[in-house]
Amino acid sequence: MLPNLGFTEIAILLLILVLFFGAKRIPEIGASIGKGIKEFKRGLKSEEPQDPPANTDAAIPPAGGGAPKRLNQ
Repeated sequence: MLPNLGFTEIAILLLILVLFFGAKRIPEIGASIGKGIKEFKRGLKSEEPQDPPANTDAAIPPAGGGAPKRLNQ
């Protein structure tokens, strides 16, 4: 859980960001993060739920305990 951030804490964080990345890179970083979030949301919307397999009985072995059939015979 994050504590409430006051003006002083936000100013210190912004100062650290400016020192670390430089004033010209911060808008580029913000734009790239925004584009990434937008692409992520677009990907979630375009993804459709997949249908379950049509025949689920094929995975259940036959009753009787016989030897499994070989495919190459």
